[in-house]
Amino acid sequence: MDYTNEMKLEIDSRSCNEGLARVAVAAFATQLNPTLEEVADIKTAVSEAITNCIVHAYEKETDKIRIDCRTKDREIYITVTDYGKGIEDVQKAMEPLFTTRPDQDRAGMGFAFMEAFMDELQVQSQPGKGTVVQMRRKIGNRSSFYD
Repeated sequence: MDYTNEMKLEIDSRSCNEGLARVAVAAFATQLNPTLEEVADIKTAVSEAITNCIVHAYEKETDKIRIDCRTKDREIYITVTDYGKGIEDVQKAMEPLFTTRPDQDRAGMGFAFMEAFMDELQVQSQPGKGTVVQMRRKIGNRSSFYD
């Protein structure tokens, strides 16, 4: 498969929409014929990214979260964008066990999980403007029944 396909989804930053985003991205990824493990990994990474937006970017406010997905060859590219408060120190925020919300029993493992389940993770943020999380995952070279 050598074509590009795209999907865009915009949701409110409500916890009830985390499952919608996770399932929508997983459904989009199925065109690459992923294994169940690959789908589970993608769903976990997306879930962590969306949860970060809800808990950290907007706190008690409701605003928009944008999810952009693109496939190219055997890879899926996922970008999760929020327009919230941003991250002061991205490097510090990406350290395992670091959390700005210990009051909510947050483990501080969101970025660590994203990094573990995806092949590439990039985080860009500006305080007061929001955060962009870009993830890439190569899907195994299994032959599809439809190829």
